[in-house]
Amino acid sequence: MSAVVDFCGETYRVVEGNVLTIGREGDLAIDDNPYLHRRFLEVSSSGGLVWLANVGGSLSATVADEAGLMQAWLAPGARLPLVFARTIVWFTAGPTTYEFDVVLSESPFQPSPAEPVEVGATTVGRMALTPDQKLLIVALAEPVLRRGNRGAGTIPSSAVAAERLGWRLTKFNRKLDNVCEKLTRAGIRGLHGDAERLATSRRARLVEYAVATRLVTAADLPLLDAAVNAGQSPGGRS
Repeated sequence: MSAVVDFCGETYRVVEGNVLTIGREGDLAIDDNPYLHRRFLEVSSSGGLVWLANVGGSLSATVADEAGLMQAWLAPGARLPLVFARTIVWFTAGPTTYEFDVVLSESPFQPSPAEPVEVGATTVGRMALTPDQKLLIVALAEPVLRRGNRGAGTIPSSAVAAERLGWRLTKFNRKLDNVCEKLTRAGIRGLHGDAERLATSRRARLVEYAVATRLVTAADLPLLDAAVNAGQSPGGRS
């Protein structure tokens, strides 16, 4: 089986027995980003399957099907078969989040459409998000959602995202803690760890997961302007 890797309109073909290396250097040199491994991901074709492997030392990647019905977290040392016609991969190095597609020549699996379940304002499976939790995620994902063409986008700091919403930083951090804990209880990995990990990577992982699963989309961006306008009204800021 063969595959095509598409990054910002540049395509790279992977055929049986070949390995495509992705990173700061390699067959697909993503970016001259010092936070990015020289060799981070590998796409290969063997045994009738296309594989994605994380050969980096510290960075992880989020992998999802095109419809956002399946998502996986690919940690260092992990290897995953790609079975959907189109798979989307996100990863974050430093302040920048990158995205590329892997398109198979033939798909060994076709997902069944899932019936949406509405609980409260927003749901992840059977778990509801409050309107403020949804706003927080949209604010963090805004640069990624607005970038238009796939490729690279930045993730704002908590201070910048809080200012965008018109919230105090203490309120933003409290709600960020709550949404990360809620998702962790639902089985989403990468949102908890030691203090250093929480400070440096949980916003990136939250954005990757939310975009991968279509928890937030570009259609949600008007929520930010509505929140800002509401905050400018008397008594609206909190």
